[in-house]
Amino acid sequence: MLETYEIETGPEPRTTIIVLHGLGADGHDFVPICGELDLSVVGAVRYVFPHAPERPVTINAGYVMRAWYDILGADLVRREDEAGLRESQAAIAALVDRERERGIAAERIVLMGFSQGCAMALMTALRYPERLAGAVGLSGYLPLAATTATERAPANADLPIFMAHGTQDTVVAPQRGTASRDTLRGLGHAVEWHDYPMPHSVCIEEIGDLNTWLLKQLS
Repeated sequence: MLETYEIETGPEPRTTIIVLHGLGADGHDFVPICGELDLSVVGAVRYVFPHAPERPVTINAGYVMRAWYDILGADLVRREDEAGLRESQAAIAALVDRERERGIAAERIVLMGFSQGCAMALMTALRYPERLAGAVGLSGYLPLAATTATERAPANADLPIFMAHGTQDTVVAPQRGTASRDTLRGLGHAVEWHDYPMPHSVCIEEIGDLNTWLLKQLS
């Protein structure tokens, strides 16, 4: 089981949001951003912030850092670390399983991620066997896109998805985000898309739009 940091906004939460950080960060990275969300009208929320395993990252000269999977090169499509992706998918799915064991219904669990965490949130949510509340992908892309149609779970075949990207992103090109959006829409998913004049980051307008979307899915 992945090591996690958790925050509960009140007693007996009935909703869980699992938040997946980006390359080289850790679970604490998005704690302040989640603190800006106001979901009080849907009751107490448990935020689960897992820490990715430490592994050498090829594109960073093999430097060991927290990463959900290896980045083999600048081409994020032709050279994907499928083994690493699937290993992290299983570990994140186990966190969803644990939340269900703790009494949270699957349809009240959201998977959310930034950059590498976005990739894992989309990949895991679409393949999870029970219907989830939704998936949030920030400044990232859909990995293993070619196998998504055949591997996604029937229960999440119309999973609602929120995606956002910075138009000035030089880490994950905006075109990767829009291509993933178009792939998901082509598969029948209702993807709410936003872009903002920002780099590989998060902005206050994005948090507001995300807050509105989460309330819609969880109310």
